Amino acid sequence: MLDRIKACLPSLAPAEQRVGQLVLADPRAFAKLPVTELADRAHVSKPTVVRFCRSVGYDGLSDFKLKLAGSVSEGVPFIHRSVDADDKTSDIAVKVIDNTVAAFLRYRNDASSFALEHAAQALATAQKTNRRIEFYGAGNSGIVAQDAQHKFFRLGVNAIAYSDGHMQVMSATMLQPGDCAVIISNSGRTRDLMDACDIAKKQGATTIVITASGSPLASAGHIHLTADHPEGYDKYSPMVSRLLHLLIIDILATTVALRIGEALQPALRDMKKNLSNKRYT
Repeated sequence: MLDRIKACLPSLAPAEQRVGQLVLADPRAFAKLPVTELADRAHVSKPTVVRFCRSVGYDGLSDFKLKLAGSVSEGVPFIHRSVDADDKTSDIAVKVIDNTVAAFLRYRNDASSFALEHAAQALATAQKTNRRIEFYGAGNSGIVAQDAQHKFFRLGVNAIAYSDGHMQVMSATMLQPGDCAVIISNSGRTRDLMDACDIAKKQGATTIVITASGSPLASAGHIHLTADHPEGYDKYSPMVSRLLHLLIIDILATTVALRIGEALQPALRDMKKNLSNKRYT
């Protein structure tokens, strides 16, 4: 990102160049400072700061600072280094945590808001019309599917999760138009999940796939939510990919909850009260 800004500088107006130079001088500070202080430091007006952000390809200052913060954070130590046998526990903790944070930041910067909105709308519509919502996954993705069922159940959504390939195929065969099937796979190459996705699609259900771009599963569903994280056991990638999938499920569940609206609030209050009553004091 900083290289792209540096390459754009000669084509910008002098005032915008000063903003760009301010970014290059201290990107971390730029990402944190308010627009007034940024304008003062660059000796330009506040609109000039915004124009600079748009000139280098971003929607505005907020979008630019968000992407800049993510880009800078991805450059922290250990992100691209594997765990070594002679690492101290403190080194391992930093590497594992930073690799996870980096995966989240990459997703935040690259995620398609259109695809997320499309998926959330399909799930909300299925809930409002009392249609079936099912989550399919295998291995680590099967755990994500179960977590998704739990999250949507708390919203009053009667979702089902399957991690067994035979059950997925049988259940997909029972789906109908208006139903939703969410298929989760890091590699996007699991045969059972591919079969379940194809069957659900033929039955007229909306298929939402959470998988890597370019995988066979990515092009098999109606809606593709890209989750790119290459497998590499030296960085505990299976765990990171599972956390990334859980993050996407959290986004969908939160968005669907907002679509349901105020009707959900009394049920959530009662649920929290009943759970609290079961705890020891």
